[in-house]
Amino acid sequence: MAKLTDIVEFCDQRVRKSEIKDFDGACNGLQVENIGEVTKIGAAVDAGQRPFEAAIAAKIDFLICHHGMFWSPPVPLTGIRYEKVKTAIDGNLAVYGAHLPLDCHAEIGNNALLAKELGLERLGSFLAYEGNDMATIASGPANGRAELSEKLKALFPDTYQGIEYGSEKPERIGILTGSGQSAVPHLKANGLDTLITGELRQHHFNMAQELGLNLYPCGHYATEVFGVKALAAEVAEKFGLEWEFIEQPCLL
Repeated sequence: MAKLTDIVEFCDQRVRKSEIKDFDGACNGLQVENIGEVTKIGAAVDAGQRPFEAAIAAKIDFLICHHGMFWSPPVPLTGIRYEKVKTAIDGNLAVYGAHLPLDCHAEIGNNALLAKELGLERLGSFLAYEGNDMATIASGPANGRAELSEKLKALFPDTYQGIEYGSEKPERIGILTGSGQSAVPHLKANGLDTLITGELRQHHFNMAQELGLNLYPCGHYATEVFGVKALAAEVAEKFGLEWEFIEQPCLL
């Protein structure tokens, strides 16, 4: 058993919460309290009703989420918003959100960990937002685009997509998990013609043809499971607790 305040302090420092400016309304950090004690850590991509129910059923009382509960100005706690908050409070489930801090972190961020999963060396970063770079630059695989494509298919068998109009042997690859549309216009300026991301829009297919790009949208959800898992594992090790990932069948 560990104190809620100690775990929150550890998470805040580990994800550099105070240093990473997020989108307005993200409210990173502790979003729902519990009674003040934690016995089991959980991780989930989304702070949704079903992940909450699954976490409570698994006896989790501290759930780390990449997509937290708050993304807009204050709204009435009615309907599903009420049900979700009531579920967390009735189940003694503390909810912790870490959005952009768990995307761009050089060690436990989604981008860096995806590069590691693919066996790619992290070379740097790009796409500045409020003083911090949101996307990672990684080395290209030895056998080029064909090897990269095969690795992505193996890692994301249900969500892999490949739009291949760029180099067959990219030396530098951009990685931006989740929504990648903000990165596409900045690839060429950063010496990149290849991007691994979660999701794009239809017009990016035409951009890939016109600009000569390799684009790999492999699922918003699927590309963002890495950070919450890593943070949950570190918290569990630090405080001597168990942890569990709450999986959701999301193909988007």
